[in-house]
Amino acid sequence: MTVLDKIKEITEFLRSCGIEDAHKESEIIMAHALKIDRTVLYRDNPGVTGENIKDIGEILRRRAVREPLQYILGFVEFHGLKIKVGQGVLIPRPETELLAEEVVKLFTVHRSPLTILDLCTGSGCLALAIAKHFPDAEVYGLDISKDAIRYAKENAELNGIRNAVFLKGSLFEPLSQLLTHNSSLLTFDVIVSNPPYIRSGDMPNLQPEINKWEPRNALDGGEDGLSYYRTILSEARRYLMLSGVIFLEIGEGQAEEVTVIAMQNGFCNISAIKDYAGIERIVAVRAL
Repeated sequence: MTVLDKIKEITEFLRSCGIEDAHKESEIIMAHALKIDRTVLYRDNPGVTGENIKDIGEILRRRAVREPLQYILGFVEFHGLKIKVGQGVLIPRPETELLAEEVVKLFTVHRSPLTILDLCTGSGCLALAIAKHFPDAEVYGLDISKDAIRYAKENAELNGIRNAVFLKGSLFEPLSQLLTHNSSLLTFDVIVSNPPYIRSGDMPNLQPEINKWEPRNALDGGEDGLSYYRTILSEARRYLMLSGVIFLEIGEGQAEEVTVIAMQNGFCNISAIKDYAGIERIVAVRAL
């Protein structure tokens, strides 16, 4: 059997399981099993061995129960980094890359070393993308999940990034561990966060890959989806430099509500940034 024949077979199987982008996934699975680039599949159309078929069968067995493909393969690409993922950590989304891009855009000509805080860091993807771009920066990633912190530390090692520190705890709480005579360690040029923002009542309606497999505490933002924004924006000013900025990823339709929360906490320089689909995806809040 050739690769293209097998791709067709896998696609039909995945569709029967209710998986939307079945053809793309079949290509990814095939490229992973044969350890070749997806473009080579079509260029060379190599044969599929018995060992390949065995590996593919195991992947499809897990995918049939809607385990996310990223968990099965173990990695996801994020802003040029290879990020290790598995059960217990949120899978990085492409839209979150926009957060990293906005920080890079704003501070490209910044001369002094930056201090950056990533709340709800998860796999560490955002903190590490920023740390890689600004190798002189001090980057801190915080998360309440011990699994997330473990993955974040492994991803720092995997990508050879040495200027990111990951600490376990709820939102700003781990910063107490950084108390030293150098008070600048507790204030930041940038605070970024992709917090949980899904309404609790909407959780059962999510795709099985999300609802049944990804960690609920990385998704559930409370009754109205805004609980984390209230806490972050009520506490952020004490950790933000006078010229600092906060970048918050938001869910679709939440920009106005998050803006109101920011204003209620004394911020007045607030803007929404759209993603490539034209959806308001980030709220930027400046200290001044």
